[in-house]
Amino acid sequence: MNSIASERVRIGLSQEDLAAKLNLKSRATVASYESGGEIPSSKLIAMTELFHCSADYLLGLTENRTVA
Repeated sequence: MNSIASERVRIGLSQEDLAAKLNLKSRATVASYESGGEIPSSKLIAMTELFHCSADYLLGLTENRTVA
């Protein structure tokens, strides 16, 4: 499971729930993000705020959830 999926599950959201919170048209876009698809910066920022973690963590660039 990638970081986006694990954070989504950690806070109890389905892909549909996350799509709604990010104002996306469908859960398929969330599935794309979770499988390594391109994430617009505005959606990445929204997810960092929602999940309270760093963008680097969500992008798989670090295993640390937050910036030191």
